[in-house]
Amino acid sequence: MCGILAVLGCSDDSQAKRVRVLELSRRLKHRGPDWSGLYQHGDFYLAHQRLAIIDPASGDQPLYNEDKKIVVTVNGEIYNHEALRERLTNHKFRTGSDCDVIAHLYEEYGENFVDMLDGMFSFVLLDTRDNSFIVARDAIGITSLYIGWGLDGSIWISSELKGLNDDCEHFEAFPPGHLYSSKSGGLKRWYNPTWYSEAIPSTPYDPLVLRQAFENAVIKRLMTDVPFGVLLSGGLDSSLVASITARHLAGTKAARQWGTQLHSFCVGLEGSPDLKYAKEVADYLGTVHHEFHFTVQDGIDAIEEVIYHVETYDVTTIRASTPMFLMSRKIKSLGVKMVISGEGSDEIFGGYLYFHKAPNKEEFHRETCHKIKALHQYDCLRANKATSAWGVEARVPFLDKDFINVAMAIDPEWKMINPQEGRLEKWILRKAFDDEERPYLPKHVLYRQKEQFSDGVGYSWIDGLKAHAEQHVTDKMMQNAQYIFPHNTPLTKEAYYYRMIFERFFPQNSARLTVPGGASVACSTAKAVEWDAEWANNLDPSGRAALGVHLSAYEKQVAASNAVKAPPKVIDNIPRMMEAAAPGLAITS
Repeated sequence: MCGILAVLGCSDDSQAKRVRVLELSRRLKHRGPDWSGLYQHGDFYLAHQRLAIIDPASGDQPLYNEDKKIVVTVNGEIYNHEALRERLTNHKFRTGSDCDVIAHLYEEYGENFVDMLDGMFSFVLLDTRDNSFIVARDAIGITSLYIGWGLDGSIWISSELKGLNDDCEHFEAFPPGHLYSSKSGGLKRWYNPTWYSEAIPSTPYDPLVLRQAFENAVIKRLMTDVPFGVLLSGGLDSSLVASITARHLAGTKAARQWGTQLHSFCVGLEGSPDLKYAKEVADYLGTVHHEFHFTVQDGIDAIEEVIYHVETYDVTTIRASTPMFLMSRKIKSLGVKMVISGEGSDEIFGGYLYFHKAPNKEEFHRETCHKIKALHQYDCLRANKATSAWGVEARVPFLDKDFINVAMAIDPEWKMINPQEGRLEKWILRKAFDDEERPYLPKHVLYRQKEQFSDGVGYSWIDGLKAHAEQHVTDKMMQNAQYIFPHNTPLTKEAYYYRMIFERFFPQNSARLTVPGGASVACSTAKAVEWDAEWANNLDPSGRAALGVHLSAYEKQVAASNAVKAPPKVIDNIPRMMEAAAPGLAITS
């Protein structure tokens, strides 16, 4: 991930302003350690910190059209750039960068070209012919982006809060799938898929169609000119990503440059579930596996740095970001600059354990829509910033636009969890890759229960965080929390502890408003908490809070509530879940 910073129409084109823009841009240097650039046109400034993934030799930014009248600074990857170049037959390109197409597409199609881009991106485009500009962010918000306003009427754009929070009167997250146009003076949504309306779809489940769509999503993300690998926790999502990558790596440009053996990376506490399963999957796939261990104290020592980089006080995100942050540092030390990861699957398929209690397919589907729309505040933010802190780029094939369209068009009845029929969470994804002739994964891995990342790295991780917060936040502090933090008042000592650190780095009211809030159990939305009356007394983002569902649910809380019992035969049915298939859905290669 690169870092972009733009100050647009600031009524000040002095040398002092240029120095300030450079200073702020350097706050994003961790995102792009390979090169930096600054373009100035009067009182317009476009700065860029580059992480070179495609065309490292000549793809430095800002980028231009032929006569340099259109200037662009971009963070992201455009996977269909070669096809777009073929359409732009009357244009000449200065570099081999995938982002070089953006200025030319604007020249050819105007502001309406954004939906033509297949990738993850945030960009600022300045048209010096009339001093107009546009800003856009990718469909789901995989890349991070913020917008701010100065007292002098200027508009500020930054990949991270720290690029604008000290200089803007007000700022907020730039919404995913939107475009800001200076000509119209406002935001408009360019991403308008069918599922966005939350209407209940009715397309029958076709496992081969789903399988092919996801394989295509992974394959297009093998576009790289630098060493790369896969993040492998041993769970379903990351294991599928690794399996498909291993199958299709040979014959790609990346393989010709760096070899055909895939590298995989995993992090966890000693003896954690993820380390065990990741090693098994790595051995099965034949990857060069890198296993990184951390201690609870290592994680606690990194918390302040994690909050500074990830820019949130959300408990779920911090719990999961810390091991990812530590792992990314190790990955970068090996010379790897890009990794492919499994974020997004749980939102699309209802993979979180609380989906076991979804009352009907309509609420199930609406919850998945809400989760996808909020990804930029949670898992996308974590994956982007925890890796970018060390100059590593994370690519997420589950959030491919075409794949989302296929998966979200399936009748949600197929996604519903029903242990009596042998269907556990994400059954349709598991079944799509359950190939007897040429297995993608071992059966017990393909049907492993969902384990949230902050749990899978080791159950004592969350317990250790809670114990650490207990030492730093008193009961009296909690009694007054509503007066100290009236917005998103922390309800636990752990949440209070994170909030104190966040406010030290980002004290502005605008900053605290960028972080979501509301009741949640096992990563649910506030609405889904209503699915089970017991959950209101057990609000915690850990998957172990899904009492009666998680096989290692919080024992004390389970013992204290005899009324909460495991769904009938959930554990007994796991072997049957691995074998069950609905009639007529036999899968062949």
